[in-house]
Formats: sequence, C-alpha cells, structure tokens
Amino acid sequence: MDTAAKPAESTPHLHAWHEALLARCQGLAPVVTAVAHPCDADSLAGAVEAAELGLIEPILVGPPAKIQAAAAAAGMDIARYRLEPTEHSHAAAAKAVALVRSGVANLLMKGSLHTDELMHEVMAPDIGLRTARRISHAYLLDVPRYPRPLLIGDAAINIAPTLEDKRDIVQNAIDLARILGIETPRVAILSAVETVDPKLQSTLDAAALCKMADRGQIIGGVLDGPLAFDNAIDMGAAAEKGIVSDVAGRADILIVPDLVSGNILAKQLIYLAGADAAGVVLGARVPIILTSRADTRRTRIASCAVAVLMVYHARDAAPLVA
Repeated sequence: MDTAAKPAESTPHLHAWHEALLARCQGLAPVVTAVAHPCDADSLAGAVEAAELGLIEPILVGPPAKIQAAAAAAGMDIARYRLEPTEHSHAAAAKAVALVRSGVANLLMKGSLHTDELMHEVMAPDIGLRTARRISHAYLLDVPRYPRPLLIGDAAINIAPTLEDKRDIVQNAIDLARILGIETPRVAILSAVETVDPKLQSTLDAAALCKMADRGQIIGGVLDGPLAFDNAIDMGAAAEKGIVSDVAGRADILIVPDLVSGNILAKQLIYLAGADAAGVVLGARVPIILTSRADTRRTRIASCAVAVLMVYHARDAAPLVA
C-alpha cells in the first residue's frame, strides 16, 4: 500500500454552490413531485420547504392521519397540497411510483419510509421506473478545502457493483455533471493504490473502465484509474507518485469501489470536512430524491434543486447514452 503524502495547504472557502443551484431554478415552473409516505415532521418539511421555494409541486402520498399529524407536529399548513391516501408505507411507495409512471408526477421523493421499501417499487419489473441503465446514486459535495464540487458514486444503492454496473454508475455521474455545467468531467476511479494489482479487484475494474472510455463505451468525460484518494484530489500527491494525468489532482467525479467505501467517504467529507451536500438517484425514468432525517435543510433543498434541473434538461435534450 502507498505511503500517505502530506496534504497541500489550502484555505477553507465557500463556493456558494447552493445559492447557484437555486438561482438556476429561478423562473422554472415547479415540478410535480410524488412524495412517498411523508409521515414525520422532517420528511414533510423537506417537501413543503421545497414547494415554498417554487421548486416542486408536491403530491403527498400516504396515510392521511399520519401526514396530518406530522404537519401538526411541524406547525405546517398543508391544505393547499394534493393528498393521495394509502393505508401504509408499502402502498404509498407503490402509489407514488405509479403516479410517476403514469406521467402525473415528474419527480419521486422519499418520505419517512425505508429506502429499500421505496426502491423495491422503483425496481419492480414492468410496473417500476427502471430503464436500460443501472440505477445509481450520486452525492454532490461542496468541500471547503477543494476548489470545485465533487460528485461521488455510488454510496447509497449498489452494494458491490460489478464492472458492468460501474460502467453505468460512471455514465450516470458524467451525465449529471454535464447537466450541472461541467462540460468534460474528470473521473477518478478510486482504489487503495494507483497501480493495477491482480489481487485487488478494484484496480482491475478501474483499468477496464478506462479502456471502455477509450473505446466509446463511456462518453462525455475523461477517466483515469486506479487512483488512490490523495492522488485523485491533490496535485502534490499525484506529482510525488510521478502520475501524469488529466484527472489526477483535479477530479470532478470520484467512483468508489463499493457502497461501504463510498458512504464512509461521503459522510467523512460532510461531518468532518464541513461539506455541503446534495444527493439524487440516477438512471431511473425520473430523478429520485432520497431524504434522511439526518439531512440538513440545505441538503434537502439542494437535492430538490438538482433533481429539478435534471427534469428540465431531460425535456430539452436526449440522454448521452440510451
């Protein structure tokens, strides 16, 4: 394994990317959003606050008594919002997905049910929201000591992705980065080392993904890997290892080996490095906003803004890859 290089000195700064996301959404009509089981104060507040900012027009799907109780607990008036009654969380997930599939809603938002429960309905054959792409999650992070936003995939959906899965995870992330204004995203395929080691599968996958990009199986970005985390985000660390690369030291996208490593990385940057965050599920018929009780208001709103921009982009342009 490599010896850690000394991190380059940098000054913490704010990129105001949260405000920039909201600014890009100004003037856009709210997107009708099926909110599955918003039955606690936090999840309901996320939908209502996004609606008050003009980002979404929520359809609240779930048991009416529980939704009303959550509204009362949060001191919110939800009389203006459409309510689709269901008996329980499983029915709420199915109904919310059906609203999207029928075209009534153009976004799907997770409420207080478990992610697995919602994604089970999203992934259901014939009646779910699957496409030819593998569904994956991307974090968008604004890290104070890094000069540009970072996308991390996949830290929430794919537990142990195969090479084929990783191809779609990479392409999904590239497509999102381009929607957000990064014309040619630099993609670092992460491992523990920067050389190919037959005993370390993540290095073999990284090398294969880079060759797939060379052959046009992944388009729209520049890939390099395997790269250790320090080599991917620090020019000095890359130089010490003699790495000559258009990606090393200035990555826009970090592709992690598996869900555990990605989840740890993203949460370290949020909780220890003070990163602002947004997250969205990609590769389905519509973007999916996954909220959590641990999310801040800024995270909820930024996630909605990213999803709204994706919806409007899809209306104006075909995807890069079917």
